[in-house]
Amino acid sequence: MRTTSPMADLCSKISAVLPPSEEQFPLQFSDKLESSMVEMLRRSTQQLYSRTTTRTSRMLNAQIILDFSWEKLNMGTWRDVDKEWRRVYSYGCLFKVAALCWDDPSTEEILQAVKTCDMGLLMGAAIMDDVLQVIVRILQGEVRKSAREEEGKEHPQVKRIKIELPRVPAIKGEQAVPRIRCPSLESFNTNHLLPLRPVILEGIIDHWPAFNQRPWSIEYLRSVAGCRTVPVEVGSRYTDEEWSQTLLTVNEFIDRYIVHKFVSIQSGGEASGYLAQHQLFDQIPELKEDIRLPDYCCLGEGEEEDITVNAWFGPGGTVSPLHQDPQQNFLAQVVGSKYIRLYSPEDTDKLYPHQSQLLHNTSQVEVENPDTDRFPKFATAPYLECVLQPGEVLFIPVKHWHYVRSLELSFSVSFWWS
Repeated sequence: MRTTSPMADLCSKISAVLPPSEEQFPLQFSDKLESSMVEMLRRSTQQLYSRTTTRTSRMLNAQIILDFSWEKLNMGTWRDVDKEWRRVYSYGCLFKVAALCWDDPSTEEILQAVKTCDMGLLMGAAIMDDVLQVIVRILQGEVRKSAREEEGKEHPQVKRIKIELPRVPAIKGEQAVPRIRCPSLESFNTNHLLPLRPVILEGIIDHWPAFNQRPWSIEYLRSVAGCRTVPVEVGSRYTDEEWSQTLLTVNEFIDRYIVHKFVSIQSGGEASGYLAQHQLFDQIPELKEDIRLPDYCCLGEGEEEDITVNAWFGPGGTVSPLHQDPQQNFLAQVVGSKYIRLYSPEDTDKLYPHQSQLLHNTSQVEVENPDTDRFPKFATAPYLECVLQPGEVLFIPVKHWHYVRSLELSFSVSFWWS
């Protein structure tokens, strides 16, 4: 007699969040979609509700949908991709997840299903009330059950490895970013937002669960998001020729670019990876519950859903080159510290932006090691600087140039608003 796996009822859990019948399954696309693809989607929908279709057949049809839509997603620039094809890709992910979870899946198949959901969340468009987000939560619950036997086994600890990182320049009083504690909305608006003056806000995020009920650590991030797939920047900085991006699970990223980065540096090697400018909190709502929007965002013109919340997670030494952004920015420091330098947009001509349209918002100058022969005016540009510590929030006004270097293992959250 076959032993029942703890994951044997996973298929029924997933079925419970889907429409109860094939007739109620929402599969509506415009005429611009090829008839052959519409037929393939219908066939996969039929298989979704069939008890006799094999896993192999389900997987084959799902993969055809994914491969064809993937080609459409990678033709031309991302902004020109038709949303219909992003929806098709999400349906393909849904059908593949159903195939992977059919008939008592293994742990490896569950992890593959989690990755498939993440690919749909990253590259697709929301379908059926964001059903992939619902399913990935179910899958994570199953993964955590199977991982409980691993509890107590020790993960490598970053804090045990100490290395010498570049020292922070001595910050002179007149160059230090000013600090204020819990200003009123009116005071912040009058003294900083309207005149576009940078400032460090103290005491405004101390209530975040990320500092209290659920303090962020390597172990916590592994437990909440370890099996989730995220985009990782590989390379010293995005302006370098060898810079690239890859997809890794959070566990793989931590092992390769945080734990092993320190070992690599100590042995004379190089390793650089950065989970940068990613809307991680939309992808993993459990982490979103650990933070809060700063109250001062209410002074903006848009709605709450117009605020872009990004994660910045990486080892010491990661660098964001001197650049400017088209929105106001609150940069909240949760773990570790960062050295930050700010320049006014009035001094743009002294900062030598790249001439290309792609990098026009980024300076050519290496801030802490400038080439004074190529960029002679850079040394005359006035600036403010600071070391941003956990619990502090830096207000970076719209279009202000900023350079950021992590001094140690760091997790920051940025809020871009208009």
